[in-house]
Amino acid sequence: RPRRPPPQKPYPTEHVPIDDPDLALVIANSNVKHKLSGSEYPDRVRQCKEACAAMRSAGHADVRFLRDATLEQLASAKGIDPVVAARARHVISEDQRTLQAKEALKARDYRRVGALMVESHRSLRDDYEVSTVELDTLVEIAMTVEGVFGSRMTGGGFGGGTVTL
Repeated sequence: RPRRPPPQKPYPTEHVPIDDPDLALVIANSNVKHKLSGSEYPDRVRQCKEACAAMRSAGHADVRFLRDATLEQLASAKGIDPVVAARARHVISEDQRTLQAKEALKARDYRRVGALMVESHRSLRDDYEVSTVELDTLVEIAMTVEGVFGSRMTGGGFGGGTVTL
């Protein structure tokens, strides 16, 4: 029976108010129902675990979860399946984007937050492959509107909605 890693410790949380009266968050529903009835979600969980194992095999024993990893450690895992690498690249870079967005929000650098939102959507679409044509279209439309800083899909993917700043 394989040994299970110890439970993951939660990240510390920090409340970052979005209290600028000139700022709005807009949620748009794609009206596409989530399609996670198949193996898509379990496949991604398996792929992320596989990426962690590949990094541990490459000498990074401290990588128990993708949040423990860096993109450099992922790149050092030679022979990793390209799809598995893409899934891991999304998760690792999304963690980095989240921390960068927190700092940008604190600084009221909404252009930076928006750029991170768009990067996040591209990563969800291209590396994690959980977006849909409808979600991509909502993001594209939002980005043509004057005053919009950024937009991205939100939720588990395969349908759902977008959030726009």
